[in-house]
Amino acid sequence: MTTAYGPDARDRHRPGSTGPGSHPPAKHLIPAGLRAPFEGRTWRELGYVLLSLPISVVLFSFAITMVSLGLGMLITFLGIPILAAGLAMCRGFGAMERGRARALLRLDVADPAPVRGKGGLMSWVGTVLKSGVSWRHLLYCVLHMPWAVFAFNVAVVFWAYGLAALTYPLWRWVFPAYAGTDGIQLYGDRTHQVYLDSPAEMAATSAIGLALVLVSPWIVRGLVSVDRAMVRGLLGPSRLASRVSELESDRGVVVDTAAADLRRIERDLHDGAQARLVALAMDLGLAKEKLTDDPEAAARMVEEAHGEVKVALQELRDLARGIHPAVLTDRGLDAALSAIASRCTVPVTVVVDLESRPAQAIEGIAYFTVSELLQNVSKHARATRASVDVWRAGERLMLQITDNGRGGADVSGGSGLAGLAERLDAVDGVLVVDSPAGGPTTVTAELPWRG
Repeated sequence: MTTAYGPDARDRHRPGSTGPGSHPPAKHLIPAGLRAPFEGRTWRELGYVLLSLPISVVLFSFAITMVSLGLGMLITFLGIPILAAGLAMCRGFGAMERGRARALLRLDVADPAPVRGKGGLMSWVGTVLKSGVSWRHLLYCVLHMPWAVFAFNVAVVFWAYGLAALTYPLWRWVFPAYAGTDGIQLYGDRTHQVYLDSPAEMAATSAIGLALVLVSPWIVRGLVSVDRAMVRGLLGPSRLASRVSELESDRGVVVDTAAADLRRIERDLHDGAQARLVALAMDLGLAKEKLTDDPEAAARMVEEAHGEVKVALQELRDLARGIHPAVLTDRGLDAALSAIASRCTVPVTVVVDLESRPAQAIEGIAYFTVSELLQNVSKHARATRASVDVWRAGERLMLQITDNGRGGADVSGGSGLAGLAERLDAVDGVLVVDSPAGGPTTVTAELPWRG
C-alpha cells in the first residue's frame, strides 16, 4: 500500500481520460452526415415540425380568444372564471404537447403539479389564476405559433427543394412534354433563355439537391432544439417545484438509510458484543461459585473470560469504526482511507490530493463510499490490485476506485451499487460505474465539497 500526495493525483484517473478504464465510443461505418437523411430521428423531427403548424394555429387562436374574452368581461363577474377556464384548457393542451414531444422528439418532460383547490369553484379559479405554471402554458400557446410558422417554412423549403433538385433528371421530361420548354428556366428575356437541360447541368442540379438533402436533417434538428427548449422551459414543472420534489425524495432516502444503519447497529450489538457479554457474565458467575471449591477450575474460567473480553472489545471497536472512525475525525481522509486500504484483501494504492478538509458529513460519506467499494473489490472483483484516488475539482470532491478484476459491475435495482448511488444522490452526489465484462472496473464518485 502506498499513500502519495501531489498534482498527479488529479489527472491519473480523471473521468474522460484515456487509460485502461476508458473506452472510445462506438464508430459507425457510415458518417453521421451521410446517414442522417435515413435515420428515424430525422423523420420524427420533420413530422414534429410539420404537425406544429396546424396545432399551433389552433392553440394560438384558442388562447387569444379566451384571454380576450376573459379580459373583456372582467367588468362583469364572468370574466374571471372564463379566464381561469382558458388557462385550464391551456394546461390540457400542454399535456398534449408534452406527449407529442415525448413520442416524436424523445423528450421526456415531467408533468407539473396539478391544480388543487381547497374546495369549491372559486377556490379552484383562484388557484388556477395564481399558478405560474398555468400562465407559462398560456405563453407557450401564444409564442409557439410564430416559431412554428417559421420552422415549417424553413423545413419544407429545404426538403422540397433538395428532393426536387436531387431527382431532377427523373422528372425533367415533364417540361418538354407539357410545358414546351427544355427544362427548368434559370433566366430568360427577349433575346435568349437559359434552361437546365444538358447532362452537365442536370448533374450539377442533382449534386446541389444532394447537398440540400444532406444538410436538411441538421437544419431541422436545429429548429426542433428551440421546440425542445420551449417545451422544457414552459410546459414542465418550475425549477423550484422540481427542486422541492427532488429534496423530498432525497429526504426519504436519507431517512431510510439512517433507519437501516440503526437496524444494522442494533443487530450487530445484539448478535455480537451483547451476546458475548452475556456469556461472559455467566462464566464469571460460575467461576465465582467454584472459587472456594475448585480454585484451579475457577482460574481457568476467569482466563477464558478474559479472552472473551478481548474479543468483545474488538467487536465494539469494529462497530464504533463502522459508525464513525476516530481516525477520520482526528487525521482526515488520507489516514482513514489508508486504514481501509490496509484491511483490503488485495494491494491498494491510495493517492490523496487535498489541501484542506471538506465538511465532516461529506468526509464521512466519502469514507463509507470507499469502504463499501473496496469491500466489493475484496468479495467480488477477483482483482490482484486496486487504486483509490481522491482530489478536489472546483467545489466538488472526486473519488475514483479502480481495480483490474473481472468487471461486470452494474448499478441496477437491488445491488449494493444501486444503494450507494441513492445515498450519494441524496446529498447531490453522483456515482458513475465503468465496468465492461472482463474488466477493468472504474467507479467514480462525485460529492459536493461544502467545506
